[in-house]
Amino acid sequence: MLSDIVQERIKKLRKLKQLGINPYPEVTKRSCTITEALKHFAIWKRQKKNLYLCGRIWAIRGHGKLIFVDIKDQSGKIQLILKADILKDKIQFFQDFFDRGDFIEAKGTLYLTKRGEKSLLVNDFRILAKSLRPLPKEWYGLKDVEERYRKRYLDLLENPEVKERILIRARIINSIREFLIEKGYIEVDTPVLQTKYGGASARPFITRLESLRMKLYLRIAPELYLKRLLIGGLENIFEIGKNFRNEGLDREHNPEFSMLELYSAYKTREDLMKLIKQLFLSVSRKLKREFPKSSLIISLPRKWNTIDYEKFLFAKTGLTLSDSNKKWRKKAQELGVKISPYDNTEKISDNIFKKFRSKIVTPTFVINQPTAISPLAKPLSSDPSKTARFLLIINGWEVVNGFSELNDPIEQKKRFQEQARLKRKGDEEAHPRDEEFLEALEYGMPPAAGLGIGLDRLVAVFTSAPSLKEVIIFPFMRPKKK
Repeated sequence: MLSDIVQERIKKLRKLKQLGINPYPEVTKRSCTITEALKHFAIWKRQKKNLYLCGRIWAIRGHGKLIFVDIKDQSGKIQLILKADILKDKIQFFQDFFDRGDFIEAKGTLYLTKRGEKSLLVNDFRILAKSLRPLPKEWYGLKDVEERYRKRYLDLLENPEVKERILIRARIINSIREFLIEKGYIEVDTPVLQTKYGGASARPFITRLESLRMKLYLRIAPELYLKRLLIGGLENIFEIGKNFRNEGLDREHNPEFSMLELYSAYKTREDLMKLIKQLFLSVSRKLKREFPKSSLIISLPRKWNTIDYEKFLFAKTGLTLSDSNKKWRKKAQELGVKISPYDNTEKISDNIFKKFRSKIVTPTFVINQPTAISPLAKPLSSDPSKTARFLLIINGWEVVNGFSELNDPIEQKKRFQEQARLKRKGDEEAHPRDEEFLEALEYGMPPAAGLGIGLDRLVAVFTSAPSLKEVIIFPFMRPKKK
């Protein structure tokens, strides 16, 4: 029983303290990581260099006069060899007080066993942290998928693939940042707590600043603040940070998620489509170089497709945006797509599009979305009912949303008024009217294009993850059933 194991370890902890041994010392003498020791194995072995290696005990084999111990740190694993003729009575101390999961500091020299295993021949050791709970494999195994996400720290310990995804995620974000800085973009920060949320169609989280008795919102997007910076004279900017949307949980959605938003003055959506392709292919190449043995990483093809939004939907439904709302509602019902009584034709078409986009595998730009569902995008000069917008779909994931930015303050005001009308009818995701942003826009914003990249989704694409829960380190979880 788990409780029995925990109680036994607590007894060992108390005994250590009675012996005057601190089971949680502050300072360690660590010389290097395990991987560094293995890298310099030949020369340090020849020099008989004394090393201090630290890590978590992963396995204990043998007893009595000879014990083999596997330890791990973030960089790798090594075997410790504990011999009674070297350690004397301390070998019994190890057997009495150390368990799998404890952290140990081992002093010794590098040693090659008869089987050719690189090891550390230990001449002294001490405890660094006593674990009170056993690692999962020791008593039940971390098999429950929900439990994996709730206790990610155990998931990391038991599943190397999870750790690899986290390392790849970090490299993807770093590579994106490096690429953009090389291209002359500067990184900025905008408020997460906002008096007026905006920049996307979503329902916000509401909070309160007690000292000013003020209602606040967690941002759903940084867009309107970043555009203020364009107005203020910054021309190439980006922000990497968290957004929050009060929406459901599924394969593609988590209430808290990581985004990159980018804006370029004097650029168009076509410029940003080229930039995104360059960026993603650059990241793909770097990942292949830096994780050559990874089975997770996919390669992106050089050929990408571009399709028109309305033409794509016509091929799937036989309907155009000029068809009646009634026909679109009937089609949504046939396809099992949820819609609301107040949804206009364009909103229904968007919900239907989301159903079909999962079938798009090859990187594909979907362009020319309707103005009615793109309140911040510039209309096409050839057809004002559509916008200079694009989505990038890869392996069924929508990873990028971008467009040439609307910089006409009068037209923007009309768009906000229409969104307000939809909100009054019951659309909780309609964009609110932001008077401060409209005032800023009246000072003049240069022609510009902007985009948002869902970083969690991008990591899912690059690592073939089945859902966001595999790539968000601590995904939001529903409460456990009592």
